[in-house]
Order: sequence, then structure tokens, then C-alpha cells
Amino acid sequence: MTRYYSHGKLLLSGEYLILDGAVGLALPTIHGQDLVVEENDSGLLHWESVNENEQTWFTAEFGFEDFELIRFTGEKQVGLQLQKILRNVRIMNSRFLIASEGCKVRTALEFPRDWGLGSSSTLINNIAKWADRNPFQLLDKSFGGSGYDIACANSEKPLFFRLEDGHPRALQIDFDPPFKAHLHFVHLNQKQSSRESIAAYEEVQDFSDQTLDHISAIGKEMTRCASLKDFNMLVKEHERIIGKVLDQAPVQERMFRDFQGQIKSLGAWGGDFILAASEINPKDYFRKKGYKTVIPYKELIL
Repeated sequence: MTRYYSHGKLLLSGEYLILDGAVGLALPTIHGQDLVVEENDSGLLHWESVNENEQTWFTAEFGFEDFELIRFTGEKQVGLQLQKILRNVRIMNSRFLIASEGCKVRTALEFPRDWGLGSSSTLINNIAKWADRNPFQLLDKSFGGSGYDIACANSEKPLFFRLEDGHPRALQIDFDPPFKAHLHFVHLNQKQSSRESIAAYEEVQDFSDQTLDHISAIGKEMTRCASLKDFNMLVKEHERIIGKVLDQAPVQERMFRDFQGQIKSLGAWGGDFILAASEINPKDYFRKKGYKTVIPYKELIL
């Protein structure tokens, strides 16, 4: 039996502009996903995926010749996506599972699938480890994106991430804000599609190199903040800039005008988690508005 593990992710700064070279501040999460491989003599690849409650949500059986999908339970699209990943791995490693007499793979998430913490990126990273291939290349062939989520999957610390001539560069940093007791992550009760968000962003791209530099500088300055007040000023400016690029109003302006503090979208705008930075514990505020998942910084971020 062999086990592989990857951390989830949140993107504190940079958002879509990372795709064009901006530096992003990325945070690996405590929770992630593991993948366990057990060899057998079944002649097939048996797949089982379980959620954070140990409940099976998807199963499948694949042949080894071309990873033909023989049968499945759950969403067919999940099976087809998994098949695509496995076929891409075979292209990258022609000997991957060629000589296998059979095996069972079990993946286990430590967070709900709709949280947007990287159920796909942690899977990609684990499969790449299993096949001993580059996870960034496998991501590019399978889903696309900047790759910051793959960098987080392999990191035990926060990091600065950027693309240099299309190549991912990650630098681990010390980021332990003294005001982290006043930072909470709030789930907006909906899953945002990263691919759809990126496609929408690529139709805009109305910004200058100065905008990229400004966003990069804000992310770096966030790591040097000594006070919540200074941090919130940076958050507000970051939201203003990204909102202008996307021609969208920031989430606080649209949904939480009366919040006492500062709110920031994380990653793709419009879903998943937001950051709430406030001197006041925000749990009651958000729960009264119907948002029950409010997680303190120290309980989510490595």
C-alpha cells in the first residue's frame, strides 16, 4: 500500500492577474486530500472517492489498455475527467500501470467538495506523485490554470507564486500575521468554476503593467503588516484594483455594505470563500445572513 498526500489552497492576493505575471500570496490549508494505492490481481483499476465524512461519492472501474471506463457510480462527468487525467499521465509516462495486474485506488478529501479548496488540484498532484511526473505539466494538460494550487499542494508554508515566461515559480515565506485572530474565512454557499472565471477574465484583460506591479506590491506588503488597520487598507485597495479590471463591484460593496471591517474575495470572484478581517468576531453577522461556515484563520491555514 502506498499513500500520497496534498494540501488544499487559498489565494490571498493576485487573483486572475497571476496568469499575466503578477505575484500572488498563496496559502496552503491544513486540510487536503490523500490517495492510497493497493495492488491486487483483479485485472482492473478500481477507483473509490470518499468525502470528509468517509462517505463514498464516486466509484469506477477502468481497464488498463486505454483507461476505458467500464462502469461507475456517481457523476459520469467525474469519471470522464478522471479518465482524461489518467490518459494524460500515460502520455507523460508510457509505462504507467502498463504492467499492473490490478489495483485499487482510494481518495479521501478532508474538506467538502464545494468549498473550492482544491479537490481537483490535490487529486492532480497526488496522481502526478504516483506516476512520478511533473504535477504542473499534468495540470496544464488536464484543467489548466496558473498552477498556484499545485504549489500549495506541495508546501508546508505560505508562498509567493508567479509565472515567469509561463513557468511556475514558488517561494516559501514566513507569514504569521500578529492579527490573525481577527481573520476569518467565510464560505458563500456556492462553488465557483475556476475555468469559467478564467475564461471570462481572458475576455477582459484591460490593464497595464503598472496594475500587475501594484497588485504584486500589495501582496508583498500584506506579509509585512503589523496591524489589522494597515492590512485592511491593503485589502480595500486590492479589491478596488481587481474590481476595476473585471468591471465588477467588490463583494463587500455588493453584499456586505454594513460589515464592520474589510472583506476580500479569494481566487475566483463570485463564490467559494471570502476573507473577513474585523476587530469584532464576525460569526454572528454572517450566520444571520445565512452563511454558517465561518472558520478562524488558525483553523484553516498551515
